[in-house]
Amino acid sequence: MTEHHRDHFGRTIDYLRISVTDRCNLRCVYCMPEEGVALQSHEKILRYEEIARLVRIAADLGVSRVRLTGGEPLVRANLVDLVRQIAEIPGIRDLSMTTNATLLARYAGQLAQAGLNRVNISLDTLRPERFRQITRCGSLEDTLAGIEAARQAGLAPIKINTVVVHGLNDDELVDMALRTRTEGWHVRFIELMPLGEGGCWAGDGYLPMIEVRERIEQALGELEPASLSGAGPARYWRIPGAEGTLGFISPISEHFCAECNRLRLTADGRLLPCMMADTEFDLRTPLRQGADDAALRELFLQTVAAKPARHHLCEHVVPRGRTMSQMGG
Repeated sequence: MTEHHRDHFGRTIDYLRISVTDRCNLRCVYCMPEEGVALQSHEKILRYEEIARLVRIAADLGVSRVRLTGGEPLVRANLVDLVRQIAEIPGIRDLSMTTNATLLARYAGQLAQAGLNRVNISLDTLRPERFRQITRCGSLEDTLAGIEAARQAGLAPIKINTVVVHGLNDDELVDMALRTRTEGWHVRFIELMPLGEGGCWAGDGYLPMIEVRERIEQALGELEPASLSGAGPARYWRIPGAEGTLGFISPISEHFCAECNRLRLTADGRLLPCMMADTEFDLRTPLRQGADDAALRELFLQTVAAKPARHHLCEHVVPRGRTMSQMGG
């Protein structure tokens, strides 16, 4: 019998984000240094069978939504196999992935057939030269081809995640918003978080979502409330008459911790109660030492119990250690 577990603050925990790799084929300036980050060895990364076992335990505890992240999940070989394993687990009713989409044109059809429901695609600019500047090595054409392949494969709704950085891409807010009308995109603007390389941009680069929305409304008129399926923290709006939606995600200016329903599993097998806290629980060691499901289940319950009331980024308290790419941003 599946139980639903609440933490000490009454939040139902039903969402697990899984980083399947700490590797990425891009080097976005606000995420990773140009030379990359120190990568975990292959032996330290959870195997697909190990991940699937942990998802089964999580599903028995009431987790019904799973999101695969990275790094870039599609750089890990045979990801379709993991998608198939997770999609077959009873109780998992929403399986999604966050990707930069540069490899998605190759895999979208296979992923959909294996049971992936939808994708979130990271895209911070519509200008080819700027795309290469931000990603240091990527091609806008590849990501746009990935978006189209996802659309054709039925991986919907496709959400486009745009991290807004003042002085880097905030002159494209209206252009991105207009894609909700011309292409039916669901665009979500996200505040820059002071983690890893983001800390270098977080001063002058930070732009609160209220200002982002004001700029869009000044150019395009008043937005109307909208809704969109998914487990995320965005508040959705629509340009009148647009098929797509606009979401605003404000982890700093209006933190959504009171509704947080998620745990995070890192690629090297640590379970995090909060992305912004230093607390983590090692699942890989007991998993590989022969722990039974009951012992692993207890570690999940301890992680739920350790969820803090909220993060403290607005007081400039930044967690140590991991970058966004290492814990599944």
